[in-house]
Amino acid sequence: MSIVTDNPLLVGIDVGTTKVCALVGETDEVGDLRILGVGLEPARGLRKGVVVNVEEASQAIAAAVEKAQRSAGYEIGAAFVSLAGAHIASINSRGVAGIGGGSHGIDQDDVDRALDAAQAIAIPHGREVLHVIPRAFTVDGQDGIRQPLGMHGFRLEVEAHIITAASTFVQNLTKCVEAAGVAVEAFVLNPLASGEVVLTETEKEMGAIVCDVGGGTTDLAIYLDGNVWHSLVLSVGGNHLTSDIAHGLRLPTDTAERIKLDYGHACAAEVSAAESFMVQPFGEDRPVQISRQDLATIIEARVDEMFSLVLQEVKRTGYDGLLPAGIVLTGGASLLPGLRRLAGEALNLPCRVAAPGSLKGLVDKLQGPAFSTSVGLLRWAQQESQAMLPRLNGKKRRNGHSARSAAVSKSLDIFRRLLP
Repeated sequence: MSIVTDNPLLVGIDVGTTKVCALVGETDEVGDLRILGVGLEPARGLRKGVVVNVEEASQAIAAAVEKAQRSAGYEIGAAFVSLAGAHIASINSRGVAGIGGGSHGIDQDDVDRALDAAQAIAIPHGREVLHVIPRAFTVDGQDGIRQPLGMHGFRLEVEAHIITAASTFVQNLTKCVEAAGVAVEAFVLNPLASGEVVLTETEKEMGAIVCDVGGGTTDLAIYLDGNVWHSLVLSVGGNHLTSDIAHGLRLPTDTAERIKLDYGHACAAEVSAAESFMVQPFGEDRPVQISRQDLATIIEARVDEMFSLVLQEVKRTGYDGLLPAGIVLTGGASLLPGLRRLAGEALNLPCRVAAPGSLKGLVDKLQGPAFSTSVGLLRWAQQESQAMLPRLNGKKRRNGHSARSAAVSKSLDIFRRLLP
């Protein structure tokens, strides 16, 4: 007997430096997100957010997908996939489209033409557009318009934030996902996915930074007036803290990771000098006693560097005085004690740590900031699905976040098939 759902299935695959998380979900009767399947697998073949070994990365993704399919009871045909890495770049551009001025007003096709014009910029060789995000519209000289649909005018201008990625890195990740038997529905930049679940609408309106501190990268997105105004990926994350501990205390990497999780602290001033733990460094016959304050000093130096880079980037954008809602930390490394305090002091902004909330279904494994990007991919897919419904007439579709193909109906049919 087959199980049939009237709601389209939502699938996201978060391919991180430390873990691969595949999720299957759906929108329930009241519009909430229900998790149907979860697949977690330690990441292999990735470094600093990019593929360095195609075979190992493919195996890790395939294992996560298999677990998600088994727990959900559905076969995964296509998915939204996370993307990060230092190769990510962004630029702001303007586009203009002439409007007929008819009685129907501005429609979606007019907005699409303006966004296409904004996208018609010189993209360096070897790069491709990942997202085209409208920040604000101007109609016949009237600026500050967020939603121009239905308005009358003769000239529509759009200011867009364009995010690009290195084509080779995108192709390598695409190959790994397809090797697992899954088509890439679209790539989504990590901090944009995380922002969907950790930011409130008020924070987006007032001005806030999403800072997703993962294993290999720290991903940033600056929100103003409800939209993304800047994005960046820094090649530093939790794994660098582990590496510093391993070098500083002369420990194996797995031992350094363990004591980081058990005894790590980002602020040496908050750690008592009397606290210590036992560990066996290289060259020692028996465990030796290490001061927890010494460990915190090693970690604090790297965390200071990390948020100095964040501050430098925020100041470079010129938005540093426009972010009263502060910085929202998420990602697995954000749970490190003392990290929140150092981030707030470094940027002189309010700071909080956030995790996905308001979830239903199989949520036991998804507790904590480490899964913000994973759940955010499902939120993104949910918005795509909702934006698609009124436009299944074969016309080109754009969701306001990224230009995408309209071959979704076929994907939904694939989603509904039960595994044998």
